Amino acid sequence: MEWRDTGIVLGTRRFGESGLILDAFTREHGRQSGFIHGGNSSKKRANFEVGTSLELEWRARNENQLGNFNLSEATANRAAMYLSSRLALTALNSVTGLLNTALPEGQAYPGLYDATETVLDQLADNEIWPALMVSWEVGFLRTVGYGLDFSKCAVSGRKDGLTHVSPRTGRAACGEEVAEYVDKLLALPAFLVRSEADAEPVDIGKGFRLTGHFIANRLYAEAHKPPPGARELMIRRLVEKELVAF
Repeated sequence: MEWRDTGIVLGTRRFGESGLILDAFTREHGRQSGFIHGGNSSKKRANFEVGTSLELEWRARNENQLGNFNLSEATANRAAMYLSSRLALTALNSVTGLLNTALPEGQAYPGLYDATETVLDQLADNEIWPALMVSWEVGFLRTVGYGLDFSKCAVSGRKDGLTHVSPRTGRAACGEEVAEYVDKLLALPAFLVRSEADAEPVDIGKGFRLTGHFIANRLYAEAHKPPPGARELMIRRLVEKELVAF
């Protein structure tokens, strides 16, 4: 078996004296792992930094065998691009950590792949990417089966005035329709419902609290493991920079 695809490096593991196992998120073949002969050499490792985009060729005798990756030159070495920004590197690690620990192997998600490239390419612009990251996490949760629904109020069916989300179902609600339960609901920032709405630091904080609930208490809790620590570190650094407020 063999295929060619574009991929984003999610992580690497040393294998033997000089080999490397590369974990990548590919556009048409999903999360995949493969062995790279001599990949642990100092000359080659620079091509396998987390977040780097590569053109990949994968070969194996059958689909159940660990294949081999042959690589072309990196098309985007983002770790090098963001080397001077601890915040951007932490955000990059948060995205790749979520993908590497939550996606099933071999399942293609081209829409999520394209969205991931978009958010990773914006990490130099602090005015854009924090809100974009919240939207990416919403899309990530929907992709892995936690279908957050912000299209209408779960109680009345209204499509306007959506202010909260049920922490149990992930469905939106109008606060005035369920006033007696508002203190038990998660706040829904307007920018996740209307693209023209502003995303101030407090709104982004509400967004991260919303996605964080489903990431920690549903996705990873059901797998009996904690979410990647890079996400918590990313949010802490965003708060320090006053880009997010809670």
